[in-house]
Amino acid sequence: MPEIKIDKEKCKSCGLCINACPKHCIKFSNEVNSAGYHWAAFENGKDCIGCGFCYRVCPDVCIEVYK
Repeated sequence: MPEIKIDKEKCKSCGLCINACPKHCIKFSNEVNSAGYHWAAFENGKDCIGCGFCYRVCPDVCIEVYK
């Protein structure tokens, strides 16, 4: 099963990864990071197909995809 790791401190809440995920596995966290942003959190891991779209669109390079 693929896994996604998101560096919450680098995330700036742009939402590009959320929009790019075809399986809706990423959502904004209810918590904020040290910069005050609601980071993108990996959820619904059982639905993830490991396509890497989230990784490719992230402008801050804070997502890693493991297959």
